[in-house]
Amino acid sequence: MSHFLQQFGNFFAFVMSPIWNHPERMQKLSRLLTRCFVVMLVIGILVWLSQRPVFVLKQVQIEPVTGQTLQHINKATVKQEVLETVQGNFFSVKLEDVKKGFESMPWVRHANVRRIWPNGLVVSIEEQKAFGTWGGADSHQLINTHGEIFSGRTSELPEDTQLIDFRGPSDAGQEVMRLYEKANAWFKPWNTEISSLTLSDRYAWHVKLSNGMKVEFGRDEESSDKNLTEERVARLFKYWPQVQDKWANRVDAIDLRYANGFAVHLASVNIKTNDPNGKKSELKQ
Repeated sequence: MSHFLQQFGNFFAFVMSPIWNHPERMQKLSRLLTRCFVVMLVIGILVWLSQRPVFVLKQVQIEPVTGQTLQHINKATVKQEVLETVQGNFFSVKLEDVKKGFESMPWVRHANVRRIWPNGLVVSIEEQKAFGTWGGADSHQLINTHGEIFSGRTSELPEDTQLIDFRGPSDAGQEVMRLYEKANAWFKPWNTEISSLTLSDRYAWHVKLSNGMKVEFGRDEESSDKNLTEERVARLFKYWPQVQDKWANRVDAIDLRYANGFAVHLASVNIKTNDPNGKKSELKQ
């Protein structure tokens, strides 16, 4: 063992001799070691300070984003839940994890989290704004103006809240909103609005207007240079005065799925007539 230590000492002296036999090199090494010691000392102090009780998270401030008020978030309950589940202190808490936790809560669309010295968090919440029901009032799903579907109940909204009834495939929220905006703009000249919109699994769609009339569109088809649905709507508006002259307000449904015309549904009769374009259009019971 002593022989090994002697050999190691000789090797170490051989390796270090280019340094300690030169005063300038020894000074540089001494300064380097001193700096390393100071850095390690500072790190150790910071780690020790960061673990002091004063930095344990004790307060969570919840606020709405600018222009909003929180109507569905119980601040006291949420604060307690966060303090019980969040891991880490002021320095070590992962803000992204806290953000995701908030955004998983009902009625929270987006959350922004930041630290406040020395032991708190500020959470800015954008609350969901329900625009319509999704799948019926009993489905416990609502849709916002961005076409995003979220968990919520109509019973949690004020009694006078007016919602559109939307139905469609689970991943079609944004498509449904796109169709809604188009249809609402189309029928604005009739002084009526869309009260419900349904999109089938095959992406055929129909709407119900606030005046009670139903309009069947079929698929929202597009060719290379034109939208066929818009063409059919334009045809409907062009000849609608003649339909009104003949049947006044007896039409309660319109079918636009025909290539060269449209069909109307009357309350009590079946009629066949030539459309004004010379093509036959069936008016169905």
